Parts: sequence; structure tokens; C-alpha cells
Amino acid sequence: MPASFLLPFQRSGESSAFFRFGIMPSLSETPSTRNRKHTQQKRSQSLPDIMSQKSFDRFTPEISDDGNSEIYRFQCTSPGLYQCSVTGLVFNMEGEGDVTYRIVHWDRRLLAQHHKKPAGPLFDIKCRQQSVCQLHLPHCEIRSTGACQFLSVAHVTDEGTEFIFPHEITETHVVINITGFSRFGVARDKNSPPYPIKAAVFLFYTPPVDSISLLNVLLLPGNVVLRNVQNQREKRNACERYIEVPPQCRLYPKQKYVLSASHKDTSIRIQPKKAEFDCENYHNFLTTFQVILKDKMESIKLLLRDRDSSHCVWRNRVYLSSAAVRRPQVQGGQHLTSVEILRSVWEPFINRVSGPMLKSLLDRLHHNGVISKSEREAADVKQNKTEMASFGISMVMDKGERASLEMITFLCEEDKYLSETLGLM
Repeated sequence: MPASFLLPFQRSGESSAFFRFGIMPSLSETPSTRNRKHTQQKRSQSLPDIMSQKSFDRFTPEISDDGNSEIYRFQCTSPGLYQCSVTGLVFNMEGEGDVTYRIVHWDRRLLAQHHKKPAGPLFDIKCRQQSVCQLHLPHCEIRSTGACQFLSVAHVTDEGTEFIFPHEITETHVVINITGFSRFGVARDKNSPPYPIKAAVFLFYTPPVDSISLLNVLLLPGNVVLRNVQNQREKRNACERYIEVPPQCRLYPKQKYVLSASHKDTSIRIQPKKAEFDCENYHNFLTTFQVILKDKMESIKLLLRDRDSSHCVWRNRVYLSSAAVRRPQVQGGQHLTSVEILRSVWEPFINRVSGPMLKSLLDRLHHNGVISKSEREAADVKQNKTEMASFGISMVMDKGERASLEMITFLCEEDKYLSETLGLM
């Protein structure tokens, strides 16, 4: 098999080095490194084409913390493609194996020396059984722009660093064939054109102190690991709470953006006036914009615009009251969804909620469009409070995450005692 062949987006006859598969020269090549390259190229002939795979088996890893970082663990029992629900990593397993992995820091100076920059988290991956034959690392490029041709994967070991050209690039992942383990991360050519990338807007709210509350807005690459962002922010400010809103947008690297509120109000101040989007931020997760709120507000509508064109790239109504909801933990430290929270408090809720509070709750859900008029009337005909409560909570859960969050938020605002009893605050 030749050492290089055409990428899906390469035209016949093109010879640019960007279009060559295989492994780039190592920064510190040893005989064992060269042997690993040979084995890697040989193995790729027998690997299945990932595009023929319709889906991955999604798993939630076991999570522990050694004081420095979180460690994820996946115990595989059979061959297949498995995707981590926390990091987005996909492992192509040849057989059973015990895979552990964590997020570690990039050596930015090392990358810069070889005209590279981070384009994803750096993962330290180990598997004693060596049963992972292919690794899929999430990227945030928009493939239709052609930006994927500037991606490679850094493989960092104690022997040195090599840059691996992908076996394949899908809409969401960079796929490489592997035979050894250590640290892997997606890198981008430092002088690549400034294509827009898939980005994310994350919000963290600090409740009022002396009547002033803060909403911190972060602009980050779309393939950061949210859990890692939350953990690092919590270490800086334990009072800060993550607010769930649709985060997706498209941003240009190094472009300046302006954040504004939908209405002019002297009780709202946003600083700075403009900020540059750092597409290489996979470590610090510092605040990009800070919204200072001098009065208590239930919600605020935010808009993010391109400074030069004034084009709106992201907008959302942010419900600040939802930040009062405490997310219970499950085994391994995984956060529950709002639907799972309601399921976990089902029995104590229907036993403890008062009749007036239940009717007030249903009225608010109807007023906010969560339940219809006919559904509200159907609840009223139930024979007793217990049946009405059971009907109401199951109806809301069936409607999904946003409806469930609305119900939890109302309880936290209107019945603090019950919310604390149920573990919602």
C-alpha cells in the first residue's frame, strides 16, 4: 500500500503536502517510533471504513479525580465503535479492554516551533490490552469551507512528538489509526486561513451580592469539553453556576465581537465593549464578557454581533432564575438532566406538594405555554391531589428538558422549603 493517497476533498493530480496521509516527520524519531509508523500503515489496510458505520454505541464513563484532573474510565467487553458522552471521543475497539483517559495541557511552545496550534483538547489515553485500533477526536471545523485540510493529530510521547495526518475526517471527528498510546490532540497549521469554526457561548451566573449579580459569558471553540470548563470555573468561584442555553454559533478566529442586551437599561452594564474570539482556548476558560446586573431580573435577552458587520451570530433569552436550581449528582459525578431530576423526586413531590402550590404550578406551566389548555383542564378532573400531581409531573417529563427545567425553576422560586426538601436547592 502506498504511503499516501487522495483525501476525499482532493482533486486528482494535486500534490500539495496538505493532501498526504501518513505520519509527518517526528520531532524526535527513534527506531521504536519508526516501527510504530510501519505497523500503523499496515494496520490501516484492514480497518473498516468509518463512513459505513451508521452509529456509535454511546457510553457514560466512570469518573474519578486525583486532585489534578478528572480521570475517565471505559470498560469495553466486545468489539465496536463507542462514543464517550462527556468528551465526544470515539474508540474503535478490536476487543475487550480497559481504557482510561484525561485532559492534559498542551505545550504551546512546542507546537509553535513546528508551526502548529491547538485545535482541540489534548487527551492522555491508556489501554493496557492495546485493543483500541482507531481513535476519533472531535474537531470544530466547518468541513464545507475546506479548513479540514489544515488539520493533523499530535501524538506526544516521552520519546518525542509526531504529527499524524488523518485516516479520515468526518463532519465532527478526525479519525486516526493507532497502535500505541499516550497523548493525542487535534492540531491546526499555524498559518492556515481564518475560516469560521463551530463555537460555543457558555454562561456562568453569580447570584446577587449586595443586590448586584454577575453573568459571565465565555466564547470558546465548539469542541471543548463542557464538564472540564465547569470544573475549572468552579475552582475559581464555587458560587458560580452554569446556565444551560443553546450555545452553538459560528465565529471567526481573532475576529472582534460585541455583546449587547436587547433593551437599553441603566441597570445592565456589559464589559468590555468588544472582545476577540480566541479559537485556541482549551485551558484557561476565562470570561470574555461580563454582564453586571444591578437589579433582580428573571431573564435577559443577549445578542452577540460581529463588530465590523453588525451581523448577529448568536442570540438567546437567558432565564437567570434557572441558575437557582442545584444539579444533583449520580455515581461517578455525572450531572442529571432536568428530566432525570424530576424522575428522581417523583414520589416525594407527589406526597409533599400542597394542593394550592400544585394548582399554581399548573397555572404557570399553562401560562408559559408548557402545557396546553386541554392538558390543564385534564389535570383538574383528577380525583385527588396525588393523582393530579402524578399526572402533572409525568406530563411535563414527557415534554422534555426545557419543560422540566421550567417546572423545577418555578418550585425553587415559589416554595423554597419544598425545593430544599426535594434537594433542588
